[in-house]
Amino acid sequence: MENDLIAENEYQRSNRAAAVVASAIFSSRLTGLLRESLLRSALALGPAADAFAAALRIPNLLQNLLGEGSLSASFIPTYSRLLHQGRKVEANRLAGAVAGLLTALAGVLALIGIVAARPLAGVLTPGFSGDRFEMTVDLIRVTMAGVGFLVLAAWCLGVLNSHRKFFIPYIAPVFWNLSQIIVLLISILNNWEPSKIIHYLAWGVFAGGIAQFLFQAIMIRKAGIGISFFNGFRMPELPEIGRKFGPAVLGRGILQLSAYFDLILASLLSTGAVAGLMSAQVLYLLPVSLFALSLAAVELPEMSSGLQVKELTDRNKSALHKVTFLMAFSTITYLLLGELIVGSLFGWGAFDSDDTIAVWLILAAYSLGLPAIGASRIHQNTLYSQGNTSTPARIAAIRVGIATGIGILLMHPLDQLQVIDGSIVGFEKLFSDWKFLRPSKNSLTMHPHLGAVGLAIGSAFAAWVEVGLLGRHVQKILSNPNKLRETLKPLVPAMVVTAITAYTVSLLLGNLPKIAAAPLALGITALIYILVVGKSRVKKLLLSKNPNE
Repeated sequence: MENDLIAENEYQRSNRAAAVVASAIFSSRLTGLLRESLLRSALALGPAADAFAAALRIPNLLQNLLGEGSLSASFIPTYSRLLHQGRKVEANRLAGAVAGLLTALAGVLALIGIVAARPLAGVLTPGFSGDRFEMTVDLIRVTMAGVGFLVLAAWCLGVLNSHRKFFIPYIAPVFWNLSQIIVLLISILNNWEPSKIIHYLAWGVFAGGIAQFLFQAIMIRKAGIGISFFNGFRMPELPEIGRKFGPAVLGRGILQLSAYFDLILASLLSTGAVAGLMSAQVLYLLPVSLFALSLAAVELPEMSSGLQVKELTDRNKSALHKVTFLMAFSTITYLLLGELIVGSLFGWGAFDSDDTIAVWLILAAYSLGLPAIGASRIHQNTLYSQGNTSTPARIAAIRVGIATGIGILLMHPLDQLQVIDGSIVGFEKLFSDWKFLRPSKNSLTMHPHLGAVGLAIGSAFAAWVEVGLLGRHVQKILSNPNKLRETLKPLVPAMVVTAITAYTVSLLLGNLPKIAAAPLALGITALIYILVVGKSRVKKLLLSKNPNE
């Protein structure tokens, strides 16, 4: 009886913690959406927008691979285990050593990025030339200077998460967004040229990274977490983290690594492909961060605290039901309400209705993989909690290869399609030019092309392959775990009813301004989804700490 009460309290605590993380991420993402909306208003999908998107992707990639992505898999499980064992002094010494090594590594990489900005831009954006390429080089030199602060901000996140302080690290990116929002508001009010806007935006990125790190560092000190930096290099746990770190860079950072390849390939497409891809990814990653990341952030320290097989299985199943419930709804809304959502957020200023349709189609293709992405994060956490980072890394490599291969096959044929005055034209040329890895001949067109949709399709397909492979390995360590199709099956009736509702609502509200129609359509669709789920057995699965009960 006492054990059941403890388990119930832990389950409720995890739910509250996930809600806290979700609320913080929601606040951060709201400011991110405002930033992206202002950015599209100022730059639309022009050459300057492509250059800034490319320069921003590179430091973000390094932050996620060296910081949050790899630390979540290698550092948090070991650090959490020491804290669970009551070895607080050793845990903090280990954290200080990791911070020192990360500072040195990030500093070296930042210096290399600044010095080698031109060849780096050539490798990452081989399709850029002329002013677009030169702008990218200049921006990389500024944004790379702040990489070290972004990596240390991710280290702060790992420390605070392990101490079950979830709100602070996930609200911190608000500072990063606000620094750019201020620049964008000033630029719009003063009617700056695009080249001037992106120059000051790059410095806004640099300042925002510093603010994001300092806010968390101050909170760590105020919380009384006594960490001595550059200490603990002889601790036996440090080599263990080092062994996990390399594989974790690929395994945990798969979304960022896949996006990195998308950036390279998109640079070979028509002007606007990189910016359009980035805008779609902002929305695509919203449910990933808001739902999958919030659950994964809370579950990893708990899964790493020495659970028995049955307890670990229950946590895996419970988290899988929750994330699938949320991701399935996200897929439906992006597929059927995506045009309203994109138009309400970005459809003003220089961003026109054709741009809206192009970004929506990219987003719709990406969204097909959302349920798989959410389930993969839970399965990865389960493997990481057992010290296994190599298996997710191998599967991640397979996923990247599949996504890239499909993207290469589809991107140039689909780049023959254009959105002109609200219609998709060019179907007669769809398969007329099977070229690979060569810049598009349509690079200077004024109308948006759909080559980036091919990249998004490849990403979605590869996500389903990844979750299937991860599920096989999870089955080997858990007792009778759920497969994703078993988790999705009870949701099918609610998904069908919700899809019909979303389509109907989009037609009925079609004459309203998108900024009014989008929240109204989302609210009605969400209400119907919740009501239908509430009348089904899915409700019991979502509320139970043991889905087998």
